[in-house]
Amino acid sequence: MQCFLERQDGPQEPVALPDGVPVVLGRGPRTRVADKKCSRRQVELLADYKHQAVRVTQRGVNPTSVEDLQLRPGDSSTLQEGQTLWPVNRRYPHTLHFLPAPQSPSRSLLDYFSPKRRPPAEGEEGRPPKRPKAPSPPEEEEDDEDPAVAVKLRQLQETAASAEQAKGGAPCPPQGEPSGPPPHPRDSWEEHGKLLVFTKEGVVPSAKVAGFDLDGTIITTKSGKVFPTSPDDWRILYPEVPRKLKQLQSEGYKIVVFTNQLGISRGRLRPEVFKAKAEAVVERLGVPVQVFVATGTGIYRKPLLGTWEHLCEKANGAVALAVQSSLYVGDAAGRPPNWAPGHKKKDFSCSDRLFALNVGLPFYTPEEFFLGWAPAPYQLPAFDPRKLDPQGRLYDPPDAPLVSPTPELVVAVGFPAAGKSTFLKRQLVEAGYVYANRDTLGSWQKCVAVCRAALQQGKSAAVDNTNPDPESRGRYLECAKDVGVPCRCFLFTATLEQAKHNNRFRDLTATGHVSVTDVVLHSYKSKFVEPSLSEGFAQILRVHFVPCFDDARPEALYRQFSEG
Repeated sequence: MQCFLERQDGPQEPVALPDGVPVVLGRGPRTRVADKKCSRRQVELLADYKHQAVRVTQRGVNPTSVEDLQLRPGDSSTLQEGQTLWPVNRRYPHTLHFLPAPQSPSRSLLDYFSPKRRPPAEGEEGRPPKRPKAPSPPEEEEDDEDPAVAVKLRQLQETAASAEQAKGGAPCPPQGEPSGPPPHPRDSWEEHGKLLVFTKEGVVPSAKVAGFDLDGTIITTKSGKVFPTSPDDWRILYPEVPRKLKQLQSEGYKIVVFTNQLGISRGRLRPEVFKAKAEAVVERLGVPVQVFVATGTGIYRKPLLGTWEHLCEKANGAVALAVQSSLYVGDAAGRPPNWAPGHKKKDFSCSDRLFALNVGLPFYTPEEFFLGWAPAPYQLPAFDPRKLDPQGRLYDPPDAPLVSPTPELVVAVGFPAAGKSTFLKRQLVEAGYVYANRDTLGSWQKCVAVCRAALQQGKSAAVDNTNPDPESRGRYLECAKDVGVPCRCFLFTATLEQAKHNNRFRDLTATGHVSVTDVVLHSYKSKFVEPSLSEGFAQILRVHFVPCFDDARPEALYRQFSEG
């Protein structure tokens, strides 16, 4: 294997780049660049033959460019086969070539690059080719520079590098020493239950992560439809996207995509089809990217943090992530209708913004990040699990007794997943109340029968049903009246949004539990009539949902936004 830079605008011989040996180029006879704006130590190049790439680090004051990406002093980027390096101010283009080692000593570097030369035909003899110059050490280069100018240039370079380091940029490692974790050796897919992970060859672990949603953020449909009509119905969303990603990579960010693809688990999208699409998108972007694909419901689906936790624990080498130095970009941002001229539809959800909130990442929409638009208005969900106070008041009025010293009947009212069962069992059943639950007994008639029998035996009873209207509550009021005991109402105040959150949390953490559908929740809301004393209740307690956890991990999960 051989690696060379070929000058595109002049007759200079190619510059050899040995494997793993830093080569410093700039103004001088090797490049035949006489431009005073190009430092003699303008750029450092480190070839990696295994991955067929060259690490480019700018050392000079004036900008070096790799393709369309402009570097600053201390910045690094990756130059790949066929790409162009502009040493200074978009001038003096050099193209990178990796070639197999010559099988005959009669073949020279110029045979590969010069159209005026060719390798000798079979059996043809010729004079030995001119061998390429070995890289000259910097101190041996001819120096016709004014000493005062050289001192000033060095001072400017040191000042620029110090300023970059003060802004958070990592100092450049000494030549010959490893610069960090090794790049990923080859393209690979991994499967972890409902999570697929693609890692492109060349991905390097980093403390800084630039995270992106896929659909509507990195790509959109070519057809203009909301959903793609075929596997190849996609295009890069904005022309600025590849350039911006290359800039982020040069600044030391690891580029990561987090995408929900529920269609895979529902059988509407074959995994191999999506894998091919993801690989094609990453190839088009031109930078190494790691892709996390949530294929179904559960902890990996945004805005939950399963993918982020997997990245932290298993997919970033031994490098700890710095949240405040990272960022996330997504189009599911909770923006209302007409959030910008020409954007009449509201965002389909807020899951990307909530994902960033769950992690603690700075968040941007694609328009803000790639196009520089001003932040758009947005609306978060009505229920915020982060704000629940574990020390909050349990019920109102606070001076009312929870447990009666004499027999009574308690009727619960509230959404499914509002916390009724847990509260009644902890507060009343443990105090000796007989418990009647329609889910267990199967009908309200059996619940009434259990309550009647308990009351007739001089015991208290509690009914754990939703009881949304006067008709359903009246059955138990009549029962208590027949036996001659008072009936109280415990009204659980959890909202529809909180009940949905509780239900999702229960789905994630409880086993053997039957999930409550949104249809059931909305049915309760449509039937709900607030209880009143006029129905015959002796008292109405308003019971608030106060979270209580024995372990920090489920509490952390509960306090995440779980649906956008």
